[in-house]
Amino acid sequence: MSRRASRPLLAAGLGVAALALLPAAYLVVRATGATAEAWELLFRPRTLGLLGSTLGLALAVTGCATVLSLPLAWLTTRTDLPGRRIWTALLCLPLALPTFVSGYVLLAAFGTGGALEEPLARLGLPVPPVYGFPGALLALTLSTYPYLFLALRAGLLAQDPALLESARSLGLTPARAFWRVTLPLLRPAFASGALLVGLYVLSDFGAVALVQYDAFSRIIYMQYEGAYDRAYAALLGLALVVVTVAVLALEVWVRGRASYHRSARGTSRATAPVRLGRWCIPAMALCGGVVSLGVGLPVVILVYWAARGVASGETGVWGPAMNSVLASGLAAVLSVVAALPLAVLGARYPGRLPMLLERSAYVGYALPPIVLALSLVFFGINAAPFLYGTLAMLLLAYLVRFLPQAVGTVRAALLQLSPRLAEAAATLGHSPPSVLRRITAPLMAPGLLAGAALVFLTAMKELPATLLLAPIGFDTLATRVWSATAEGQFAQAAPAALLLLAVSALGVGLLLSQEERARSSQVSG
Repeated sequence: MSRRASRPLLAAGLGVAALALLPAAYLVVRATGATAEAWELLFRPRTLGLLGSTLGLALAVTGCATVLSLPLAWLTTRTDLPGRRIWTALLCLPLALPTFVSGYVLLAAFGTGGALEEPLARLGLPVPPVYGFPGALLALTLSTYPYLFLALRAGLLAQDPALLESARSLGLTPARAFWRVTLPLLRPAFASGALLVGLYVLSDFGAVALVQYDAFSRIIYMQYEGAYDRAYAALLGLALVVVTVAVLALEVWVRGRASYHRSARGTSRATAPVRLGRWCIPAMALCGGVVSLGVGLPVVILVYWAARGVASGETGVWGPAMNSVLASGLAAVLSVVAALPLAVLGARYPGRLPMLLERSAYVGYALPPIVLALSLVFFGINAAPFLYGTLAMLLLAYLVRFLPQAVGTVRAALLQLSPRLAEAAATLGHSPPSVLRRITAPLMAPGLLAGAALVFLTAMKELPATLLLAPIGFDTLATRVWSATAEGQFAQAAPAALLLLAVSALGVGLLLSQEERARSSQVSG
């Protein structure tokens, strides 16, 4: 029998949903008020060329990430590669590197005045191009391939080895069995991983801005900061949202409706590892090369420039660090508090309205960060000038952007609690808010802390919203890296980038530990 949520809980859920929907709604209102001239600018050849360059970059990065991820996932799951667990952890570490730090590393290594520019010239070796499309392709590929690597790896681990053995018994060679059996079964994993990579590229701002590649996000920022044409910037933002929706629809089509699960009874067996033999050294060279580019080079370059910065007195990183901790910490607390009513409604009160309220939290996450930030800029200037340029507006952006992370984590923790505990407290006279405060929340403490930690670590790396909405003089680690690199001050940016990398690595460690814990529980179960 369905239950009705209390009015305070519904009111809280409606308030949080309204905040989550505010940027998207205001962006639509702003675009509908655009002049005919602005609409004409939207459909001019320059905008269509911008669309082509953005989609071209997304396709190129997805293709390069696939070329890297597929063999790496196969080597770490299906072969006797020495140190497979260590290689897996190292190959995931680029997730800790924000894309704007990847762009900074390329410029600090191979750009004008970079650490490797002069040594390469002395050796007569060409300096790799790092500006424009080549730099954006390299930076984004090294930053995003772990998403596809993890997805393909999970898909390979989930496959039943009996299917491959049946193909071999029918006379197929190992190579043909891989192409005709293993690879088609990876279609859902590839679709989900490629979706993450593609959406990340479409929404990225830091890397493309630093290497000066004209993608949608960079042009939107330049249009607002330079030309100050807010209506045209809003239309560009809506166009980017349309492209994002099209990519989501493409992922559904690529994934298809075929079934990929086992239909027979029994449990699947572990796959017998393929012996690499003489291919072991090339396989380790491939893994080592990717790790060197994705992790080794960034660490070496950051340490090199950080040492030069310390030697020259460039140590002013603690102010931005404290600002980052303050803003991210407040955002983490606000996100968890706001997620509670939505998670409770979605998990405890089945119905159309609770479901719609919970799903509304994901609208802001679907908006590219630069579009989300721009919509809140418009809202602050026109509807809430008392909030514009304050820390409260920045926290609102963080809340809308990262609320889904908190909702998902809190809801998962809530579903593990028996609803009978709350029902028993209610029979003793406790009101729903009292039950939530005194019974539910304490029992959900681990889930609440996990959600807060996830939001905190992600907010530390947020760049577009911080650039557009932070109060004047409120530098964070992300904005310090971006502004210093844009001015060619690599020594000033390095300490902030190193500290940001260390904090982000904690998030990757949390991700890997959760994956290992989930796998252990499945084995024990």
